[in-house]
Amino acid sequence: MPVYVYQVITEDGSEGEVFEVVQSMKEDALKKHPETGEPVQRIIQPPMIGGQHSTARDKRLTSDSSLEKMGFTKYVKGGNGYEKVVGSGPSSLPGRDQLGE
Repeated sequence: MPVYVYQVITEDGSEGEVFEVVQSMKEDALKKHPETGEPVQRIIQPPMIGGQHSTARDKRLTSDSSLEKMGFTKYVKGGNGYEKVVGSGPSSLPGRDQLGE
């Protein structure tokens, strides 16, 4: 389930407490702090996508061994389409140029 970031809305307009809540995407955004009852607003965050500029933890989670443990299959573009690096499935997949598109 996704982790959402919320901030308490203060009466004087200063920045209030920031906290995280694990919620289903089906649930409505919180309107009140779960413990104090203060009004809150959800803070929009960028998605966490592993890549060149991600943190060490993100890179560990998206490493080949972690992806395989979680049941994913990873393919990397090669000379003849896409070649499997880890996981189950065919050892290679055709590239776009091989599909006649």
